[in-house]
Parts: sequence; C-alpha cells; structure tokens
Amino acid sequence: MKPRQAEVSIPLQPPGQGATPAAGPDGQPRDYVVWSLVNVLLGYGLTYLGCLCFPALVFSIKARDCKVLGDLEGARQHGNRAKVLNIICSLLLVLSVVAIIVIVIIATTR
Repeated sequence: MKPRQAEVSIPLQPPGQGATPAAGPDGQPRDYVVWSLVNVLLGYGLTYLGCLCFPALVFSIKARDCKVLGDLEGARQHGNRAKVLNIICSLLLVLSVVAIIVIVIIATTR
C-alpha cells in the first residue's frame, strides 16, 4: 500500500478580503431585483418617477441573468449599477414625497 498524502489547500486571498461588498451571504453577487421593483412601483404610484427608476430594474434583471449563466463578474458590474441607480431613485422618491407633503401643508394653511 502506498502512504496517503495529506491534502493541502492554499488560500488564494488573504483572510478577511475574500468577500466583496456587493456579495450576498453565500458569496454570490447581489442583484437588487426586489428593491428595483419596489422603487418602480412606488415611483409610478406616488410621484410618477417610475420611468426614472426603470433602468435600475433593467440592470437588476441583467445581473440576475448573468448570475444564472455563471458570469459572476458581469453580474457584479450590473448589480453595482443597479445599486447606484436604486439609491438615486430612492432619494428622489423620498425628496419628492417630502416636497408633496410640504406643498399640501402650505396649500391648506392659506
């Protein structure tokens, strides 16, 4: 019988730097589809800003498609674009809702 060799694993990245900021709990890139869908629906329902939030939904769906096909780098890039666009859309929605509330308050106090 041959002596059995021990298995050796060499880490490719230093400890603590393996996960990316846009990675989910399982290490897969995030796609932000739910956040994009909520932004689009709230945008159309509240302030008619849904057309501005629609590109975030497109990039989210592209990120999900790339993730399913195994293109993790493409999924990460599209996911990052979707995240930035979702942040912008969320801020626009909050600012427009606050502006509508202020306008209604001013109009009712006259």
